[in-house]
Amino acid sequence: MLTKLVAAAVAIALLLAYLLPVVIKMKDAVLAGVLLIGIAFMVVDLVHSLRRPEE
Repeated sequence: MLTKLVAAAVAIALLLAYLLPVVIKMKDAVLAGVLLIGIAFMVVDLVHSLRRPEE
């Protein structure tokens, strides 16, 4: 479980590090919304992954 949390935190940090400068430079609200939706999907996937039993 801890491994999944760390992996998810790293994935979100890498996504933000890659896309946030573009969003800030372009100052595009729609692109920022898409980024937030992507992060929300990542969090939902993490929650579902944590609730699934380990194999």
